[in-house]
Amino acid sequence: MEIARPYLLFLGDVPDALAAKTAIGIVDWRRDWCLGQVRLDGCAADTGLPDTSISDGAAAGARTLVIGAVNAGGQLPDHWVDSIVAALRAGLDVASGLHVRLASIPAIRAAAEENGRQLHDVRHNTETFATGKGTKRPGKRILAVGTDCSVGKKYTALAMDKAMNERGYKSSFCATGQTGVFISGRGISLDAVIADFISGAAEWLSPATEDDHWQIIEGQGSLFHPSFAGVTLGLLHGSQPDGFIVCHEPTRTRMRGVETPLPTIQQVIDMTVQCGQLTNPDIRCVGIAVNTAALDDDEALAYLAKVGEKHGLPATDPVRYGMDAIVDKVSAEFGAP
Repeated sequence: MEIARPYLLFLGDVPDALAAKTAIGIVDWRRDWCLGQVRLDGCAADTGLPDTSISDGAAAGARTLVIGAVNAGGQLPDHWVDSIVAALRAGLDVASGLHVRLASIPAIRAAAEENGRQLHDVRHNTETFATGKGTKRPGKRILAVGTDCSVGKKYTALAMDKAMNERGYKSSFCATGQTGVFISGRGISLDAVIADFISGAAEWLSPATEDDHWQIIEGQGSLFHPSFAGVTLGLLHGSQPDGFIVCHEPTRTRMRGVETPLPTIQQVIDMTVQCGQLTNPDIRCVGIAVNTAALDDDEALAYLAKVGEKHGLPATDPVRYGMDAIVDKVSAEFGAP
């Protein structure tokens, strides 16, 4: 799935910023891919982009209207349909991360067909994947893994890709979730792939490349999460990472949505190495990324110093303090660009 850009972000009439987190995530990382935002009356979210109409956005060069809002159940409100049809008639493709398929709505399907436009359901894919083979392939890879789900694996991978490019490495971000696909312009929502083909899809997403090219792969779930460990393991086997970064949120005691105790960082390192050696015997941890949003600056720095010393690894908050320390570790382990 490859989504044409620039984007025009559709926020509809969502009630708050949280309901527009997809659009806000896109702007955080790919503001230069976005021409503006379209908001209906009553919208309480704002990405900071210029407000525009669909027709003006199309005239300015936008190529895809991205539905940048989320809601309970992942459904498309009926009163948004007219705006989507208008975008298709204006010559835009439409992309959505909602659960509902755009083509399942007759008016949208008809408008796309009549105007020769593409509908992208980012949570779903039309690729046919092989089963994973586990054969070692050229190139270098880093995978973000987590002590839990929703601890910052996407932001860690994006920040690492950005930092490595700035340091002269050949690096690219590989998206494995719907918001990541919007941010990168391509990728797979791995949680929608049939279980037998998850590792094969991960191999497809991070194919053989030049020996000095690094693919930075967005993680999913956690090997310790009873709901999502299957997806996490398939991604680990298929991506064959040379290095991995453990992502952690320090205030949690239970895993998100379940009563399972949170594993330690060391348990995640050990389990990732043990399971990852199946497809890459040389896998190793290169750093720890901590989401310190709940800590003040002094607490955050003290916690990172303690964690780094305990594990003998660079520890940072990717958003707050950047990824230079972990890039230094990669340089020491694998060589400078």
